[in-house]
Amino acid sequence: MKLYNTETKSKQEFRPIDPNHVTMYVCGPTVYGYAHIGNARPAVVFDILARLLRRQYPTLTYVRNITDIDDKINKLAADEGVDISVISERYTGAYNADLRALGVLPPDVEPKVTQHISEIHAIIKALIGAGHAYEADGHVLFSVPSFPAYGQLSKRDPDELLAGARVDIASYKRDPGDFVLWKPSTDDQPGWPSPWGRGRPGWHIECSAMSATHLGKTLDIHGGGHDLIFPHHENERAQSMCAHHGAPFVNYWMHNGFVNVDQEKMSKSIGNVLLVHDLLAQSPGEAIRYVLLSAHYRAPLDWNDEVLQQARNSLDRLYGSLRELADVIVPEDIGDQVPEKFLSALNDDLNTPQALAELFALSKKAFSSVDEKEKVKIKAALLQSGDLLGLLHESPAAWFAGDTSSVDADEIDQLIAERLAAREARDWARADEIRDILAAKRVVLEDGSDGTRWRIEN
Repeated sequence: MKLYNTETKSKQEFRPIDPNHVTMYVCGPTVYGYAHIGNARPAVVFDILARLLRRQYPTLTYVRNITDIDDKINKLAADEGVDISVISERYTGAYNADLRALGVLPPDVEPKVTQHISEIHAIIKALIGAGHAYEADGHVLFSVPSFPAYGQLSKRDPDELLAGARVDIASYKRDPGDFVLWKPSTDDQPGWPSPWGRGRPGWHIECSAMSATHLGKTLDIHGGGHDLIFPHHENERAQSMCAHHGAPFVNYWMHNGFVNVDQEKMSKSIGNVLLVHDLLAQSPGEAIRYVLLSAHYRAPLDWNDEVLQQARNSLDRLYGSLRELADVIVPEDIGDQVPEKFLSALNDDLNTPQALAELFALSKKAFSSVDEKEKVKIKAALLQSGDLLGLLHESPAAWFAGDTSSVDADEIDQLIAERLAAREARDWARADEIRDILAAKRVVLEDGSDGTRWRIEN
C-alpha cells in the first residue's frame, strides 16, 4: 500500500509501527449544526481507508473525535437556555445518522473533548514543565519559538504562518504566533477547574490529548480535511512532539481536498452550503457516497446539479449487473474474489476513480458471461469489491423499487400495458405520450428482453 504523506509531499509505502496493529486518528466535527457535504468527505474517505486496512492487517484502531465544547456550541446553548451537552448530543446524533445513511462504518473509538479534561490538563502541565508553554493573564499558551521544527508540516515560512494563524495578537502573548492551550471562562460560560483557574481548553490541544490517550505518543496515520493542515494539525504536531520529549507524532499525514459547489468554495455568505441532511431527502445515501468517491480524495471535488443523477445512473448500471445475476448463488466459502486490479487501485493512495472503473469492468462481464461457474465468481467479486467501497449493499430489487408509496402501481402497470399495445400497433405518438405521462409521475421505464420494468426516480 502506498499513501501520500502531506509532510513529505510524496507517495510512500505504508509501513505501520506495529504490523499487527495499525493506528489511525481522524479529526471529526465540531457539533453545533448539521454536517455539510464537505464534512462528509473525510468521513467517507477514511472509511474506505479503514476498510482497506482491516482487510490487510490483523488489527486497526480507528479513532474519530467529537469536539463538543466550542464558542459556537456555547452560544447556541445560551440562546436556548440549555446545557452545552444538549446541543452537542443533538448534532452528534444527527452527524452519525447522516454518516450511517452514507454507508460510513463507526470508528472504533469516538472520544469527546469534555470527557478528556484531565488528560488535557496533564499534557499542558508537561508542556509548561518542558518550557514549551507559559501562563499569562489566566491563559496558558504554547511558545512557538520554543519548537524550531514549527511549520514543517504546512511548509510555510514564519511570515506566512503568522498571517494564516487567524488569531488576535493579544498583549499577554510573548510572541504573536503563540497559541492558546487553556483559556479562562466567565461565570456564564462552560468551564472546568484547573491549576490555571476555571476555564476551558483551546481547540488544538484537544486532539493531542485524545490521540495520545487512545493511540499512544506516535500514530501511524492522522487524517482530516485540507483546511486543517494549518493551523490545527501544525499546532497538534508541535504540542504532541514537545509534550513527549521529541517523539514523532505522526508517520503519515493524509488530507482530503475541498468540496466546491459549481466551482465556488462553500460559504454561508454565498448561500451555497449543502447539508447532508438535505441531500439525503433528495437522493439515496449510496448515490451521495458515489459522488464523493468519483474524484481522487486529494483532488478538489466540484458539486453541481448533475452529479447526483449521474451517480444514480452509474449505480443503476452496477445494480443492473447484480440483477442479471439474481439467480446466481454465491457460496459462503467462496473465499476472496476481489480482483487484483481493483485492489491495486485502492492500494495506490486510494485511487477510487480507478477502482470504480474496475468495478464497471466486472459489471460488463456479468452481462457477457455464459459460464455458470464464472458467473458465481463475478457476482462474488462485485459484492466483495463493492463492500470495500461501501457500495452495493442493497438488493437489486430494493434499489430499483424506489419509493412507490405515493403512486398507484396498478395504474402504472395499466399505462405500461397500453404503451406496449400502442407500440405493437405502431402508434408511436401514443406510446410517447404514455412515456411522458409516466415521466411526470417520476416513473422510469427500462425496456429489456424480458419485458418492461419500472421504478420511481428518487
